[in-house]
Amino acid sequence: MVLKVYNTATREVEVFKPLVEGKVGMYVCGVTTYDLCHMGHARAYVAFDVIRRYLEYKGYEVNYVQNFTDVDDKIIQRSRERGVEPLEFAQQYIDEYFKDMEMLGVMRATQYPLASENIEGMIDLIQDLMDKGFAYNVKGNVYFSIYKALDRVGQLTHQPLDEMLDGARVEINPEKDHPKDFALWKRAKKGEISWDSPWGKGRPGWHIECSTMSMKYIGKTLDIHGGGQDLIFPHHESEILQSECLTDEKFSRYWIHNGFVTINQEKMSKSLDNFFTVREIFKKFSPAVVRFFLLYTHYRQPVDYSDQHLEEAKKSLKRILTTVSNIERYLGDARVESTPKTGGDLSLHKNAECKKSDFIRSMDEDFNTRNAIAAIFELGHDINRSIGIGVEKEMIQSAYNIYKEMLEVLGLSPEIISRSMSLGDPEQKSEREDKLIDLLIELRAAIRKEKLWHIADKIRDRLEEMDIVLEDTAERTIYKRKL
Repeated sequence: MVLKVYNTATREVEVFKPLVEGKVGMYVCGVTTYDLCHMGHARAYVAFDVIRRYLEYKGYEVNYVQNFTDVDDKIIQRSRERGVEPLEFAQQYIDEYFKDMEMLGVMRATQYPLASENIEGMIDLIQDLMDKGFAYNVKGNVYFSIYKALDRVGQLTHQPLDEMLDGARVEINPEKDHPKDFALWKRAKKGEISWDSPWGKGRPGWHIECSTMSMKYIGKTLDIHGGGQDLIFPHHESEILQSECLTDEKFSRYWIHNGFVTINQEKMSKSLDNFFTVREIFKKFSPAVVRFFLLYTHYRQPVDYSDQHLEEAKKSLKRILTTVSNIERYLGDARVESTPKTGGDLSLHKNAECKKSDFIRSMDEDFNTRNAIAAIFELGHDINRSIGIGVEKEMIQSAYNIYKEMLEVLGLSPEIISRSMSLGDPEQKSEREDKLIDLLIELRAAIRKEKLWHIADKIRDRLEEMDIVLEDTAERTIYKRKL
């Protein structure tokens, strides 16, 4: 089976072949660090986390680089409002990003370069572009000249220059030679964070940072460049222009873009005020549920957010946990003999290998996680049925190993699901607390029979400190939570 990926640049599903056999250089655009992560961020980084995991599962050595934009207009504005230095302000949200991604089970990238730590490299690239005639300086602002690179325009949008939208995070400025010329370097405004450059004090434009850092940590040509579909223009188009004009080599062999998160078929975005931070959602659903919900739609398709869809994801994960519980209870039951059952063993072994092939085939077809998940559920059904007819433990264990292997590729190992759902799901958390309280009440009853009143009182008092009030009746002890 051969891995195939959809390439935005060609609009085709292509056989994946990296520049260096066995190695993959993968760059994914990171967050601008001025606020907490929202569901759009979760969609992107869960999707590329699974792509990275699957590449490693296939045996590739993956150099996964993801930047942080810690120098930006919004960062400067927000930090000023809060009376914090911009880089210190940005670092706070970098720390929060890692907390959110850890909850979602996103593996750490190989490198997380910061824009602020790569200014010198950006200045060098900008100067090289100027020396080659692709950029010009106007009073300390340096712009890329779009007309000098017309033959490279539209590689991702597949549109001629006139049809591309103006603006889109690029301020239209009369001092430019052409409205679509984009800033490589911005002269400093009074009181703004800035760095020295040959063109005066200033800071880099948005696009140049990704070209600089991707080439520094991976090379002139990337195997995969990824990000959300909203980055295709102007960000990724601009990256291609400045990078290829600089090196005269293909910037990325494959461009991979994830679909939007929508609400009622409308894109979730801050500008429309219809977005949710992942932490708001974690108050209602566990991180594992959120991850499963995102993976149950192919990464290129829009995923429509709703509580109902997340409830469905929660039920699906509970099915997986029930299967895991059934298997582990069966394997750990000393009463179950490991004796072959005619026909059952070979059938389960064959089915497990078949479902693994289905899983790999699905993932090889442009990382189709939805079909891959279907293979996992089918294998779970086969294992449960085999337990019902008493298939020998060795065969159950073998099938279980394949079951867990597939889940782990998706970042959904049984241990992660169980821990995430028990800690993050308010419903399950409440159930666990109730069971612990019932256990303490049973222990307290036994202690009271032994007339160890001081210990019994201590249990009662400690629970009351936690707003749980015990009431001893003639029949039993009940408890209530303080309102």
